[in-house]
Amino acid sequence: MDAIIVDAEKTARDCIQYMKEQRAEPETFLPLDFIEVRPVDERLREIREPRNVKLVFDIMQYDPPQIKKALLFACGNALVCETTEDARKMCFHGRERHKAVALDGTLFQKSGIISGGASDLKAKARRWDEKQVINLKNRKDKLTEDLKEAMKKKRKESELSTIQSQIRGLETRLKYSITDRDNTQRKHIANNEKELQKYRTEIATFDPRIQQIEERMAQREEAINAVKDRMNRVEDEVFREFCASIGVDNIRKYEEKELRVQQERAKKRLEFENQKSRLMNQLEYERSRDTMENVNRWQKNVEADEKEMEKLKKDETKHMKLIDELMKKLEEHRQHKITKKSEVDDKESEANDIRRQQQVVQKEITALQKQMTSMENKLETRRQERHSLLIMCKMEDYLLPLKSGSMEDVGEDGGLSQSQNESQPSQSSESQKAIYARMKQIVIDYDQLNDSYKDLESSEEVRKMEKELEKEVSDMNTTMQRIQAPNLKAMEKLEGVKEKFQESAEEFESARRRAKKSKMAFELLRKERFDRFNDCFEHVSNKIDDIYKSLSKNQSAQAFLGPENPEEPYLDGINYNCVAPGKRFRPMDNLSGGEKTVAALALLFAIHSYKPAPFFVLDEIDAALDNTNIGKVAEFIREESTTAFQCIVISLKEEFYNRAEALIGIFPEVVNDCIVSRCLTLDLSDYADNPSQ
Repeated sequence: MDAIIVDAEKTARDCIQYMKEQRAEPETFLPLDFIEVRPVDERLREIREPRNVKLVFDIMQYDPPQIKKALLFACGNALVCETTEDARKMCFHGRERHKAVALDGTLFQKSGIISGGASDLKAKARRWDEKQVINLKNRKDKLTEDLKEAMKKKRKESELSTIQSQIRGLETRLKYSITDRDNTQRKHIANNEKELQKYRTEIATFDPRIQQIEERMAQREEAINAVKDRMNRVEDEVFREFCASIGVDNIRKYEEKELRVQQERAKKRLEFENQKSRLMNQLEYERSRDTMENVNRWQKNVEADEKEMEKLKKDETKHMKLIDELMKKLEEHRQHKITKKSEVDDKESEANDIRRQQQVVQKEITALQKQMTSMENKLETRRQERHSLLIMCKMEDYLLPLKSGSMEDVGEDGGLSQSQNESQPSQSSESQKAIYARMKQIVIDYDQLNDSYKDLESSEEVRKMEKELEKEVSDMNTTMQRIQAPNLKAMEKLEGVKEKFQESAEEFESARRRAKKSKMAFELLRKERFDRFNDCFEHVSNKIDDIYKSLSKNQSAQAFLGPENPEEPYLDGINYNCVAPGKRFRPMDNLSGGEKTVAALALLFAIHSYKPAPFFVLDEIDAALDNTNIGKVAEFIREESTTAFQCIVISLKEEFYNRAEALIGIFPEVVNDCIVSRCLTLDLSDYADNPSQ
């Protein structure tokens, strides 16, 4: 997305050459006459679920219009969604993967890479604890290994298919080669052996003849050389004066020179004659051609083609009008289809809502029916329990306060009920109704009951209280049985116990006040600790991103902090993550040594910016940095040292210390058989900041 748009490929090449000469940072250029743009998938404009999904190109405003081609090339079929979940759904959960970006900046690519969205990454960083992060890292490593193995197997499958095809070809060639070898062995080898034997016999007879011929040739060559020597001496005698006048050693050299000159002249003359005859033939051919007839024929063809072109243009205009009308109708039908489809979707959603509501209501009715049945069963159980308790009270002769009714009715009904229960296990519903109607007339007066007993609601609480009361009654009965005579000193003991109770109550109240005061002091201290930590953390988390961008010299770099425990961040660790320039998000453990060093320096300078120290002492921080990053870090420290802090850096790399204001060198020196450290200083502020000096 940071590419530069140019009008032509030549302009792009000129710009790249200029940037190379100026040693500028590399850039990407998009020449409008060179890039090839694929058409936009029209189906993506008709997406209804999730809602408000648009093509990135459709929502862009650009000027001038000539850059449309470059924007289509850069955006392609990318989609923009309102939320991160919608973007993830469009990218991964559909039948086809699409490149999608959310409004918060999170980018989902088809390959599975997710980048951007710093706020979302911060929120995610706060949600994960260390154990989950470790588990996810282990799972990621395992999946990465599985992916590597799958890719290796896939590559091996393609290589295996290639090797198999090669093997089949080699097997075919081998079969043909074996056939040729067999044919050769059967047919040709026997004939060749016979001919070879014949030739060997002839060669054996040729050797004495060749020797005789060579002897005669040697004799003739000696005779020829003797004749040539005599001829040369005669020629030298005859042409001695001529050779001296022209300045050559002998007449043979002169003849060789003249012979070469004559040969060159003959060659050039032959070339000239060939060129002349070729031109004459071409001239005769041009004279023999009827040029005007060809011109007239070509003019007629041009006129006929122009008439045909006019006719075709008229047909094209007519067809274009027809196509425009059909396209308008098609667009109307398409809009009508989209409208009807949206209406159908709305109706289906309404029907689904009604079905869901009906299912919910049906479930509620079923639950209410179950509750009614359960309540009726409980009510029947309570009636039987009340009836049993009244019978027990009558039998034990307990006096119950009654507002209406009489315990005599309980006895009559109870006796009738007991006899029916013993004789007939299954009573009729009519007799039960008569008994319960009489029982309703008996109303117990609960006004004298303790309020704590009235507040009991659940059956478990009632049973628990019943057991406690039964235990108290049992204890009282046991106590009454144990009492033999009254204790006359009980009042004195009671007074002593009251005094001890008063002292204990006062001590308890004093301890409670001290605890409350300590708790308030602890809360104030805790709040102050949280405020101080939060002030520092917010300042560092807001500052670290700008510092990391300044150190990287790239605005695409990102750095952010996130506490593992948002409620009390000082009790747990702090998650620190960085996105290196031009790379996707990776955990801090997976960064290179140089990237970790730059990230650590960004955190150090961000913490220092909260409460600056007088100066820094940095010991070989450039050990894991390359020359480019060393220059960026040194430039940042030099800029900040002018306003923010003073810095002493220990370094062994020239790229770093040649940007310093002063140099201090430590070297050993032998003094009286002892090695003593000496110091050298050099002030660089007096020198111009020019690499040539």
